[in-house]
Amino acid sequence: MYIDDKLKEELQKILSVVIKDVKIVFFTQELECQYCRETRGILTELAAINDKLHLEVKNFINDKSEAEKYGVDKIPATILLDEYGKDYGIRYYGIPSGYEFASLLEDIKMLGTGESGLPLEIEEEVKKIDRTVHMQVFVTPTCPYCPQAVITAHKFAFINDNIKSDMIEATEFPHLSQKYNVRGVPRTIINENTFLEGAAPEYMVLEKVKEALNTIIA
Repeated sequence: MYIDDKLKEELQKILSVVIKDVKIVFFTQELECQYCRETRGILTELAAINDKLHLEVKNFINDKSEAEKYGVDKIPATILLDEYGKDYGIRYYGIPSGYEFASLLEDIKMLGTGESGLPLEIEEEVKKIDRTVHMQVFVTPTCPYCPQAVITAHKFAFINDNIKSDMIEATEFPHLSQKYNVRGVPRTIINENTFLEGAAPEYMVLEKVKEALNTIIA
C-alpha cells in the first residue's frame, strides 16, 4: 500500500473540487524499468480514491504505436488527459513521489476544474505564444522547491497547445541530467537552449520562454 487510510481521507478532500473526468495514461514495462512498479501502484491507488479519475496502463513495448502517438520515449511515463481525451502535453517521466506527488494532484485539479490558476495577465501572455515550446523540468522527490517549477510549466502547457512540459526525475534519467548539465534541482530547460535555475515566479518563467523564442529568431 502506497496511500494509507489517513492520506486517503486527505486526498478525498483535496480532490473533491474535481468535477470533470481526468484520464491518466501510464506507460510501463516489467523489466529494466526503475520505479515502474511503484509508480503504477501509486497511480492505481490514487485513481481508486475519486471516481472522476480513470487510469489506463500501457506497455511501452507492446503498445508502441500508442507510445509514439503520445511521443513517449522513456518510462515510467505518466500523461494526463481531460474528459474528452485532449492531450495538453503534460508529462511525468519518473516516479511522481515525495514532493512531486503534490504536482500531480495540482495537475489533476487543474484538468478536473478547467482552471489554470495563473494570474489573468500572465495567462493572456502565455496564450499569445504562437511557436513551439518544449519545457523540461528536472526534479528529485526530495526537493521542496521542485513542484512550483513543475506546476508552472504544466500550467503553461494547459493553456497553450504550442507548449509541451515534462517533469523529469533527475536520478532516474542520469544520461539526460548529464546532457543538460543538471547540478541542482529544479532546473528547467526551454527549447534546448535556455536554462532556468530554481523555482522562479510565473512572470520570470514567461520571460525565459520569450527569451528562448528570441534566441531561435536570432
